Amino acid sequence: MSANSAPGFKTYPDHRIATQPAGVHVQIRYNGEIIADTTDAIRLEETHVGHVVAPVVYYVPRKDVKMERLVRTDHHTDCPFKGQASYYSLKDGPENAVWTYEQPYDEMLAIKDRLAFYPDKVDTVVTAA
Repeated sequence: MSANSAPGFKTYPDHRIATQPAGVHVQIRYNGEIIADTTDAIRLEETHVGHVVAPVVYYVPRKDVKMERLVRTDHHTDCPFKGQASYYSLKDGPENAVWTYEQPYDEMLAIKDRLAFYPDKVDTVVTAA
């Protein structure tokens, strides 16, 4: 166990988080504008005792996001499996629509500095690679 291990896995040993290259084309749009466009997303799936905890989340590299369309907020949340999330709002759009783990626990380094978008706040388009 490293100094930056996720405490959640010790507390909930049946909780699983799997990350892998998404292998699909992911576009994030807001009001018709493309905010993110990538073929380099990470797909994250979260289960507990074999049951899905949340829908699949796509984490997009910052290089493929129009960062100038985002505004950092003071909002933060803590996840015992991933670490502390920081948030962005879309300029002239929904607040806290985007989250990122800038210092994730060691088990979640695959999503470090990538961005995820709330699907109810943007339009996500996923197509075959």
